[in-house]
Amino acid sequence: MAIHKRKFNPEDDLGFGTKAVVKTQRLINQDGSINVKRKGIPFFNTANTYHTLITMNWLSFWLVVLAGYLVANIIFALIYVALGPGTLDGTEGTSLFYRFMDAFFFSAQTLSTVGYGHISPKGLTANTVAAFESMIGLLAFALATGLLYGRFSKPSAKIKYSKHLLVAPYQNGKGLMFRLTNLRHNILIDLSMEVIFSYNEEVNGKLERRFVSLPLERKKVSVLTLSWTVVHPLDDDSPLKDMTPEDLENSGATFAVLLKAFDDTFSQTVHSRTSYMYDEMVWGARFRPAFDRDEDGRLMLNLDKIDDHELVELS
Repeated sequence: MAIHKRKFNPEDDLGFGTKAVVKTQRLINQDGSINVKRKGIPFFNTANTYHTLITMNWLSFWLVVLAGYLVANIIFALIYVALGPGTLDGTEGTSLFYRFMDAFFFSAQTLSTVGYGHISPKGLTANTVAAFESMIGLLAFALATGLLYGRFSKPSAKIKYSKHLLVAPYQNGKGLMFRLTNLRHNILIDLSMEVIFSYNEEVNGKLERRFVSLPLERKKVSVLTLSWTVVHPLDDDSPLKDMTPEDLENSGATFAVLLKAFDDTFSQTVHSRTSYMYDEMVWGARFRPAFDRDEDGRLMLNLDKIDDHELVELS
């Protein structure tokens, strides 16, 4: 096998242990999430609720907010209807459906503390329910405001990575390389990169997962202004020096990319992750320039060209 076997270093483990994985499984997904399923977590896990609401995508978040708003109004509307026809003054509906709709919109006004005044509660029970609902509304909107602030203020790195991992000419030999750039206008400084090569290896008759931290041409960059081409030289010190596509496929090889940087806007450290599979490698190719100059001579980076490459001969 062309992948050089070396002594296993536990410090290179990404936290997945040594259990072998199937060839098509990523340890780290392309969006940076961890490809591990968890069982035994309670359905109503309050310790994880805030994290879930902060990290879910925007569409899911707004659907949860809308669903919560509708469910709360429906519940209180049913309570008002159950209290009887004379519970709400100013209603005009005579059928059960229109009484429910009047109660629903009164609930919406009470929950948001708008209170147009056209409909009002009548009696001690109805006023008590309305007072309780207004308190729930104040707490719910305060919670939603906090979640919105948390989602907007949460520092994160928005990094675009090339879709392919190239085996390209490098100096007098070959190099394994990919390219990345910052998708935002903020400034990222003190960037550090780590690339972990992971593969299955047969040890004492059974497959185990191995992790190797690949030495890079440059592990740190002071400021990410244009794009950064990360290169692992395929020299004598590389565990992949004599690798072939068949070797990587047979071992289920993956490459985990871990980026850490300091966000100058938020003055906080941010992280970004992605991964490449063995079938996302292009052998004998090099990246085309992704930047040009305008009429004033200023550099212009074209983000759509981050993955542009051309085929070349390998020595």
